[in-house]
Amino acid sequence: MPYFLYKMLPSVSNLVKNIEQVGEYKIYKEAKQKAKERRVETEADPDITYRIIFADNVIEAEERLHEKRPDTVVKEWEK
Repeated sequence: MPYFLYKMLPSVSNLVKNIEQVGEYKIYKEAKQKAKERRVETEADPDITYRIIFADNVIEAEERLHEKRPDTVVKEWEK
């Protein structure tokens, strides 16, 4: 399964995220290095983020990026 690198821009709403595929890599180290390079290039713009997704194909990767994950519940003793 390949690693997909996505550029995430500010979204218009909570339901739809503005994403753009930047690359596809077979080796995690390559994807990680490219993500670091892109983050340094866009350091001046805090609204742009980069995410690496491990998936079977582009459709699955984009579905994972769009899914809403539940908020982490912080226990009293973890504060």
